[in-house]
Amino acid sequence: MPTVANRTCAPGVLARSGSADAVVTATAFRWPDEATVELLNARSAGTLMETLGIVFTQLGDGYLRATMPVDARTHQPYGLLHGGASVALGETLGSSAGALMAGRDAAVVGLEINANHLRAVRSGTVTGTTRPLHLGRSTQVWEYQIEDEAGKAVCVGRITLAVLPKPPASSRP
Repeated sequence: MPTVANRTCAPGVLARSGSADAVVTATAFRWPDEATVELLNARSAGTLMETLGIVFTQLGDGYLRATMPVDARTHQPYGLLHGGASVALGETLGSSAGALMAGRDAAVVGLEINANHLRAVRSGTVTGTTRPLHLGRSTQVWEYQIEDEAGKAVCVGRITLAVLPKPPASSRP
């Protein structure tokens, strides 16, 4: 694979990106210094994430992880985890990770999301993990995988984000 120059996405963030990159590697990836799961959970207050019970649990080396309960809030009529709830968890992970990487003066919005639902879940907790595939100046692509408590894949997907200037009236940190 051709070598692509490193670039800074936001203050304190180093990432690789370019059309030649198949995957942004963990060795070329750093979260911003101020990024914490506490910050992400605070941003979730009063949003869909709070309603669904999504809680960020880990900001690791090249990944972000969160959990979501499988209960009445996230069930479809047959008593199974609703596919839309899985997609909401995937979009929450990708968009939150993307916002961290975009920096304070930028915002991210979803352009496209897809999901493959692989296994039904009736109860317990699912855990989602997202990793970057592409971190560009105007777009980002994140993959996500959601697993049940036994570690079996429930849903896999990908989200593409547009990176835009943060609106001046934005009330969110």
